[in-house]
Amino acid sequence: MSDHVIRLLAPREVMGARPALVDLLVDAVEGGASVNFVWPMTREKAEKWWDGALSGALSGERLIFVAEREGVIDGTVQLIMAPQENQPHRADLGKMLVHRRARRRGLGGALLQAAEDHARRIGRSLLTLDTETDGDGERLYARMGWVKFGEVPGYALRADVTVPEGASFFYKRL
Repeated sequence: MSDHVIRLLAPREVMGARPALVDLLVDAVEGGASVNFVWPMTREKAEKWWDGALSGALSGERLIFVAEREGVIDGTVQLIMAPQENQPHRADLGKMLVHRRARRRGLGGALLQAAEDHARRIGRSLLTLDTETDGDGERLYARMGWVKFGEVPGYALRADVTVPEGASFFYKRL
C-alpha cells in the first residue's frame, strides 16, 4: 500500500483542485482509460468536463474524493447522488481515476473503500457503477464485493477509437 491520504474534498477546496484533476483526467485517457473520452485528449475537453463536475460538487450533487501524496493528487473517485425523489438511498460511483505514476499501489481500492464508507455515513445504502468489461476496474469491483448484474457488448469506443468495448454494470448494497 502507498503512503497516500484518501480524503473528501471540502466544497471550499474543489476549485483549487481543478488543475490537478484536469491533469489526472488527461493522463488517464492518454493512458487508455475508458472514461467517456477518446484520443486526442485535450486539456480543453478535461477542463470543460471538470467545470461541470465541480459545479455539481459545489451544489452537493456529487462528492469528490482524492488520493494525495505530499500535496499531489494521484487519484480520484466520485459519489454522485441519485437526483430522483424516490431514490434518496442510492448513489452512483463515477470517474475512478488513478494517475499512471501511482498505479498498482492500492489506490483504486482505497478510494473505493473511502467512497463506500462515506456513502454509509450519509445514508446511501445502494451504489451502482459501470466499467469497461474485462478491464482493471471490473476486476477491482469484483474483488471489493460488488455484484455484476449485466453487460452490454459494444457499449463505448475505446479511448484509441479502435473498437467498441463492452460495459459491465455493478451494484453494491452497503
